[in-house]
Amino acid sequence: MPRAIPTRQCCVTRRALPVDELVRFALGPDGEVMPDIDARAPGRGAWVSLDKSAVAEAVAKGAFPRALKSPVAVPADLAELTQAHLEARLLGALGMARKAGQLVMGAAKVEAAIRDRQIVALVTASDARPDGRRKLAASLSAAGKGDIPHIETFTSSRLNLALGGQNVIHAALTAGAAANSAIARYRRLARYFDHAEGEKTD
Repeated sequence: MPRAIPTRQCCVTRRALPVDELVRFALGPDGEVMPDIDARAPGRGAWVSLDKSAVAEAVAKGAFPRALKSPVAVPADLAELTQAHLEARLLGALGMARKAGQLVMGAAKVEAAIRDRQIVALVTASDARPDGRRKLAASLSAAGKGDIPHIETFTSSRLNLALGGQNVIHAALTAGAAANSAIARYRRLARYFDHAEGEKTD
């Protein structure tokens, strides 16, 4: 018998949604509302649809004091702060995939992963050159992998910091639990941007 998926009510739309379609907010030590991306903070929480515009609407309409049943401080830039937390979780997950041996870096290693049908997601720096993008896209298509997730969220400088590389432009996730976790993090971030494929960030 399949396990029931837990749901929570969005404090903006009042709709009950699966928790993976929501983001939780909780009070920080200073009484300020903060994103609780992993839904682990103690105490009462407020849930909002996993959508940047919904978080901005929750701030504008004063939804958090009502949901948390107390006067609280709400950062005006909470939607952007939530984005930063989601991005940090994705970068951390990519780093864990590298440590687990489930992320390869460099165009040659990515090409090899594509040829060996090991690739489960492509990672490309948002400032990568068009010719390199075209070459890998053609390789993916030829291998029948054109529909895998393509993470283009971060510049090479941010990937370098997260992955410990000197000049990370092209990388690939290969099969495994850590890679799956990174893909799940990416999909949450992508959904946050109005259900698009994510935004490129500096």
